[in-house]
Parts: sequence; C-alpha cells; structure tokens
Amino acid sequence: MEILKIVLAGIAGYLIGSLSSAVIVSYVVSRKDVRNYGSGNAGATNMARIFGMGVGVATLLLDGLKTAGAMALGRLIGGEYGFLLSGFTCLIGHCFPVYFHFKGGKGVSVGAAIGLMLSWKVFVLLVLVFFVTFALTRRVSPASMMCALTFTPIEFIVGIRGTWTTVLGIAAGLTVLIMHRENFMRLLRGEEKKFRPGRIRFNRDKKR
Repeated sequence: MEILKIVLAGIAGYLIGSLSSAVIVSYVVSRKDVRNYGSGNAGATNMARIFGMGVGVATLLLDGLKTAGAMALGRLIGGEYGFLLSGFTCLIGHCFPVYFHFKGGKGVSVGAAIGLMLSWKVFVLLVLVFFVTFALTRRVSPASMMCALTFTPIEFIVGIRGTWTTVLGIAAGLTVLIMHRENFMRLLRGEEKKFRPGRIRFNRDKKR
C-alpha cells in the first residue's frame, strides 16, 4: 500500500510538472507559443528574451510554485518518499510535458525550487553559484549547468545526507545537464549567445 501511495505521488508530480508555465503564459500574453520563437525552449530564460524580464520572472515564479505544490502534495500522499519522488517527476514533467507534446523547458527553475523545498540553504547557495557564474560568463547556460553540477555537493555542505535525497540531487542535476547538451556544444564552438532580455518581437526572433 505504501508503494502504491509513493507511485501515485510520482504520477501527480509528473502531471503537475507538465503544466508548462512558459507555454501558458506566452499564450495568455500574446496568443502565441513561445516554443516557436527564440531558442524554442519553454523556459523562463527564453520568455525573458522574447517578452522581457517581467514575464520571464513571472514564469520563473510560476514554475517554482508548481514544484512546491507538487512536492507538498507528494508528501501528503506518499510521505517523505512521495515528497522526493514527486520533485523528480515534476522536473521530468516540466521537461517533457504530456499536455504540450512532450516539449518543455530545461528544468533549471524546477531544479532551483526542488533545492528550496529541501532547504533554504541549498537554494541560497544555488542562487549564489548561478549569479557568480553568470557574472563571469554573461550566459545563462553555463550558470545553469554549474548549478546542476554543484547541487549534490551543496546538499552535503549544508548537511543533507539522506540516501534518497542524494539520489534526487544527482538525478535532478543529471537531467538538467542532459537538457543542456546542445548549449554545451555551442559553448565549445563559441556560438552560445549572451543573455539579453527583450520585448515581444516575433518576426525577428522566430525560431528557424
């Protein structure tokens, strides 16, 4: 029975994670799908590039809220294991949303929210890693990948050493890294663009 509850928590996490904030907000703002513009990614960074920082931040916050809701529900259904599993399945839903043809974001905002749900200390250190890396590179992707790489070490630094919590950190970090594989290749080729927030400019930014 406990296993069934944990599985149900995981399913709930995936379904909630599949609510793509970027796709929903872009439709509300413009009646268009952000995945057809800019980088083609349904994430806060692409939203900021296309619609401006305000919309990007709103998308980031909504992604955080859905993650918090998924993990809180996961704990209610399946206890601590349900809490951890729903965090990971929410991340998977965000990246591969069942409602939007399995084409979503890269998991950074959800990963940060998972860190916050584990401990505010994890979240603060992740934010610090992100902004230090961003300040040095002026690019979001290396900052995101650095957060993914340091997620589990940060857990240990703040004293979180549970086996399944560590597994969640490793799994979340690997997922974010895999979702950034194209960015990594562009960085190696020197083709990754610096981050510049923009406005709604569909003709210029339409994805090729």
